[in-house]
Amino acid sequence: MSPDARPRAHTDSSTQVLPATTATASDLELAARLRLAVTRLARRLRQQSAEGLTPSQTSALASIERRGPLTPSELASIERIQRPTATRVLGHLIAAGLVTREADALDRRIARVRVTREGAAVLRRGRSRKNAYLAKRLRKLEPEDLQTLERAAELIERLIEDGEDQTA
Repeated sequence: MSPDARPRAHTDSSTQVLPATTATASDLELAARLRLAVTRLARRLRQQSAEGLTPSQTSALASIERRGPLTPSELASIERIQRPTATRVLGHLIAAGLVTREADALDRRIARVRVTREGAAVLRRGRSRKNAYLAKRLRKLEPEDLQTLERAAELIERLIEDGEDQTA
């Protein structure tokens, strides 16, 4: 095979080299457009959460609510952050009265954090604002476009589930 006939590797904007057999140019273009659109939408939604929390604090609070009482190490693992970072985030959430630290029922040496009523209320208000933000924009779309977005949401959920254990 001549050097010009061999498949060439593609690169994306992060300079990660992808084998030519992995993706076509159109796949990479779609991936870039989708990544940018999802990133911009996520940024807009984060702006709707307000209440003075950082994205890391909001994410940690939501993880604690979703998973139940957690140790700081468990939270760090779920959030994919270092233990000292989790400790700092928890310090802010505890100081704000959004989570409380309590001893484990079986082993009093272990501390767990739990979402307070105020923490749950903050998450509810943030989710409500984010849903209202999206709903307002969705009302401007045609029914066919709404069906397309519904299908796209299903596909995005499937992509996320397929890659749960992989890091980007």
